[in-house]
Formats: sequence, structure tokens, C-alpha cells
Amino acid sequence: MKLKIVTWNINSVRLRKGLVERLIQEQSPDVICLQEIKCRDAEFPGGTFRPHGYEHQAVAGQKGYHGVAILSRVPFGQVNKQNFCEMGDARHISVKLEAGNTEIDLHNFYIPAGGDVPDREQNQKFGHKLDFVDELTTWITKDKLAEEHAILVGDLNIAPFEHDVWSHKALLRVVSHTPVEVEKLNRAFAAGPWHDALRHFVPENEKLYTWWSYRSPDWAAADKGRRLDHVWVSKKLAPGLKNMKVLKDARGWEQPSDHAPVIVELEL
Repeated sequence: MKLKIVTWNINSVRLRKGLVERLIQEQSPDVICLQEIKCRDAEFPGGTFRPHGYEHQAVAGQKGYHGVAILSRVPFGQVNKQNFCEMGDARHISVKLEAGNTEIDLHNFYIPAGGDVPDREQNQKFGHKLDFVDELTTWITKDKLAEEHAILVGDLNIAPFEHDVWSHKALLRVVSHTPVEVEKLNRAFAAGPWHDALRHFVPENEKLYTWWSYRSPDWAAADKGRRLDHVWVSKKLAPGLKNMKVLKDARGWEQPSDHAPVIVELEL
């Protein structure tokens, strides 16, 4: 069985549901993981996606902020919503995909962006982000999330490698690429241990971005991107990785998200 998964920070699913439909028409993924849906559960436009075959839906919404959702043509059970830092933010949802003869624990995350100042004493949002990743590491370790068949996707809001950003030197003191953030995300990754599905196909010494700021009027020409969106798979699933694509063209669609969809294909 082949499984095609998309992760995408949609930056308001109600505003951009037409873009999700375009993604479906052009790429026909089996599973779509959305972040920053910015709506409550009851406001999620699930009826828009069901005619396309996405009968299985799991939503962790919040009024006006954050929120994550999973749309699937593949049946799933055991929906879980994990609360981090006792904040009550809707930043995680997981399901157990019933993919043929294989059960896969699929986790969809939206890690806090962390504000603009990389100092937890001056910026509570940055402190929240660091604590969130620490809690994630503890959970991965304690519950052995990556021991069997597992996938962790989402907008993790950290670009860990030198070539995950347009300029390593210029961004060392910019939130998303500071050494403390990178160190903490690497600890969460090693706690699996996970396998980086994107870097499986693109060597670490090559540039790889998934996000381009709205602040750049000519984002494509400037190409000052960052890899904030990730797909991690457990070691048992890594041999099945067949393809990966960052759908950069979607960043140029009408009224786009500042993130591009990331597509990963596996053979089970």
C-alpha cells in the first residue's frame, strides 16, 4: 500500500479552503494535516472536503487562533489531543491510521512561533516555545512514540540546519534558528529516534525551505526562506520512503499561506 501525506500550515482554513481543494485536485493526497486552522471545531468546513473523499476528519480547534486538523481518505481511530504547558492551546492532534495491514500513529503539531525576541526573560512567548519543545521531548521519551509505526508532522517553527535558512549567520539571533531552539528540537528528534523524511531526499548541505515571509513583496526572487515544516517518521517506516516534494508553487497562489504544502509518499 502507498500512502501520500501532506502537511500544511494553512493560516485560516475557512479563508483558504479553496486552496485546500486545489491541492486535493492537483495532488490527490491520502491524508492532509493542517495547522493554524484558526477556527473552533464546529466552524471547521469539513463539508467542503467530504465530497473529495475525506470522510475521516479529526479537529482540534480554537477560536481565532492556532488549531490543527487531519483529513483522511484512510480510516482511523483513537483520536488524541495532547495539552502542552497547561495552556489549553489547540496545537496537537493524533490519530491511529488503519493503512492496510499497518497501524500508524500520526501526530500533527503546531509548535508556538515564539514571538520576535529570543530571550525568555524579555519574551514570554519565547519561553513558552522552549517549554513546549521540552515537554514534547519528555513525551516522546516516556511514551516511546517512535518505537513502532509512527509519523510526526507539522509546523514545528524551527529550522534546525544551516541550510534550512537563507543565511545561517544572519539568522542565528532570529527566532526559529537560534542555537537554543535548534538544540531543543534536535533533542526531541533524537528522543524518537526519528528519521527526517525531507532530508532523506535532500542532502543536508543543500538549501531546503517551506516558508517565505509575507513581508517580502517579491518572495520568489529573493528566496529568503526557512524550513519550518517537518515530517519525521519512525525507523520502522523509514525504508518505505519513496518521494518528497515541497509544493513551492502554492506559495504563489491567490491569497496564499506563507507556508508551502509538504508532500511525503511512503510504501507500506
